[in-house]
Amino acid sequence: MKIEIKDLTKSYGDQKALNSISLTIDKHEIIGLLGPNGAGKSTLMKIISGVLKSPEDSIRYDGVGFNQNPEFIKSRIGFLPENNPLYSDMYVKEYLGFVANLQKVSKDQIDLFIDRVGISPEKNKKIHQLSKGYKQRVGLAAAILHQPELLILDEPTNGLDPNQILEIRNLIREIGQEKTVILSTHILQEVEALCTRVILIHQGRILQDTSIESFKGKYSSLEEAFKDYTS
Repeated sequence: MKIEIKDLTKSYGDQKALNSISLTIDKHEIIGLLGPNGAGKSTLMKIISGVLKSPEDSIRYDGVGFNQNPEFIKSRIGFLPENNPLYSDMYVKEYLGFVANLQKVSKDQIDLFIDRVGISPEKNKKIHQLSKGYKQRVGLAAAILHQPELLILDEPTNGLDPNQILEIRNLIREIGQEKTVILSTHILQEVEALCTRVILIHQGRILQDTSIESFKGKYSSLEEAFKDYTS
């Protein structure tokens, strides 16, 4: 799915969370969305995913405005928010069946996605019994169950241990071979490991939209570049 954003502005009262954002995301790109806390990253992802309403004609999905066919566009988007809202008293397979029903997807596919994200040994456990890494996998399975063309991930490895981080990264890399992925993270090594392009947002504006190599430029690391751009 190709995303085109033009002059997107979003305010909360007198505060502008996003200020005249314009960008294009092509099919099968893995985009790293960077910025300090409060930069506007989560607001941008919620608007792209349809969780927050966007101004008329500010975003087009494969040339179609969101308000022209919102249900169809939402059906092509998968979103894993930072807080990963799961029903902890449900069994893993039961929860994914619930999501499949909401997404109008055949429940016959559930085991396929359980295998794909590596939670087969845990599928008959209640979600509250799972480690955080497995909970993230359940959230990821729910986000891709309807086979979206665009996958939006907000801090998908936050709070995971090093082994879990590597496992989730490998899953994202695999998914990115067939989908457009927007990844927001504070872990700059994650962007370097996964993304082909970085978009840096600060105070609601895009400061950089370029390749990893160009973003680093003269700096010895992404961390050094990030600090300089946002200080």
